[in-house]
Parts: sequence; C-alpha cells; structure tokens
Amino acid sequence: MLSFLLRRAGLMIVILFFVSVIVFSLVNVLPGDPALMILGQEATDESLEALREDMGLNDPLIMQYFAWVGDLLQGDFGQSFRDNTEVSSLLAEKVPITLQLTVMSFAIAVLIAIPAGVISATRKGTLWDSSATLFALSGVSLPPFWLGILLIFIFAVTLGWFPPSGYVPITENVAQSLWYMLLPAVALGVRLSAELTRMLRSSLLEVLGSDYIRTGYAKGLLERAVVYGHALRNSILPVITVSALQFAAFLGGTVITEEIFNIPGLGQLLVTSIQTRDFPVLQGAVMFMALAVILINFLTDVLYSILDPRIKLTGGSQ
Repeated sequence: MLSFLLRRAGLMIVILFFVSVIVFSLVNVLPGDPALMILGQEATDESLEALREDMGLNDPLIMQYFAWVGDLLQGDFGQSFRDNTEVSSLLAEKVPITLQLTVMSFAIAVLIAIPAGVISATRKGTLWDSSATLFALSGVSLPPFWLGILLIFIFAVTLGWFPPSGYVPITENVAQSLWYMLLPAVALGVRLSAELTRMLRSSLLEVLGSDYIRTGYAKGLLERAVVYGHALRNSILPVITVSALQFAAFLGGTVITEEIFNIPGLGQLLVTSIQTRDFPVLQGAVMFMALAVILINFLTDVLYSILDPRIKLTGGSQ
C-alpha cells in the first residue's frame, strides 16, 4: 500500500507540473489585454502601462510562470484581476454549487441506470430489454444542453412546475435548493444514465454467462441473490471507472448547463474569467479541476481493490 501511494504521489506531481505548463501557456496566448478590459477603451497609455506593471504582466513569461507556481505551492491561487478577490475564495464559493449539481446528476443517473441495466440483462430479448436499449440509445444521442432547453420549455414554461432558472443556496433552504437544481440535474443525469445502462447491461450479460453463476442457479439460489449478490458486484467495475471519470469531467463540464439554467457555479466562473481575461481565476479554476481529476482517479483505484480483492494496489486498476 505504501509503495502504491508513493508511486501515485510522484505521478500526480509530474502530471500537475505538465498541466500547469499547458494551462499557463494556453491562458497567455488568449487574445485581449486584461488591463484594457479593466480600465476600458478610454484609458490612457500611461494608465494601461502602470496597471500592467502592477499586475506583473510586463515580466517575462517564464518569471510569471514560476511566480505563479511558487504561490500555488504555498496554497495561494492568486487574486482576481477584476476586483482583487482571492481566487481561493471564489473557488470555495463556486465549487460547492457545481458539486451539488454533479452529485444530484449522479444520483439520478445511478437510480435510473442500475435497475434499467439489470432488467435489460436479466430479461434479454424481451420488451423490457428493448425499452431499456431504446432509452440508452436515445439518452446518449441527446446533448445535455438541448435536453435542458426542452425541460425548461415543458416543465417550467408550459406546465409551470419548476423555476426556469436560478439558484438557491442549500444552506438557506434545502428543499428549495433541490427543487431549483432538479431540472439541470436531470438534463445532465439522463445522458450519463444511458451510458451506464449500456455498459452495465453488456458487463452483466458477460458475467451471467459464467460457470459460477450457473452453479448458483443449480444450487437453487433465488435469482435476486445470484444477480445482486454475485453477478452485479463483479460486473460493476467497468461502470465505476466510467462513473469516476464522468464525475471528474462534470466538475468542469457543466459550463453550458450552468449558463442555460443561470447557476452561479464553477462553469459560469470559467466563462466569466475567459470573457474578462481574468487570468488568475481561469488558471486557478483549471488547476483545481486537474487536481480533482487526479484525486478521483486515485480513489477509483482504491475502490477497485475493495470491490475485487484480486486487483492489487501495487499494480493499479486493470
């Protein structure tokens, strides 16, 4: 275990280094002048130059990079160009909102995918299987942003059951916060549930054809005990991998959905920072997402070893 943790820690450091170089390079090739965005078109050349000097934009890029990385190593993500707000404070404010949306989307996806995948695999060739397959194909084909607009039109505009947009902090009103988040969570969760349904069906069908499953049936075990007690546990591993990667992607991939539903989360923060050329906020947000992806992949390896003891931590996930 210790050897595995040390190797993964070293790999995480290397990956984060390359990510930091790529992020810094891409951000600094974006067109536009942050000083001009802040002071406006009426600003004089002297005031623009003074602001660039104050923000460190006149320093060579290599010096800017090492200064930024040095601050990151001390836990300092920098300050926003727009209002001097600490980037860490902005992340602490926005990440829980996106995390709430992500968790709700995953809860919806799992609640749909597991029953649909199990029924489809255990009732192969029946109407249940055809219905689950049709849902999976339809769900994968529907972009979340299009589904989000459709949900707003049907359930918010036409029926008036849900608010069309907005956000209520969960600390203020739990029920109302969940209610506002339900439509965007469904828009994101349906596509993921379709992907997980297809994967779980394929994996479960393969496991159900194994000798030990036939032996369980021969011993007189109930179908529920065989499917949920043995087959599902062994077929869930590929689903966990996809779910972990999708969870990490959701943390930074909810941009369009947050814009459609006017949710002030991490995605909306990224869009705003790009529009205003707020480099410290953009770099800090992307580095946070990179760290989240790496940590989630690490936890996925650990979870693999728990669910299947045959997989050794020293070798990682297979």
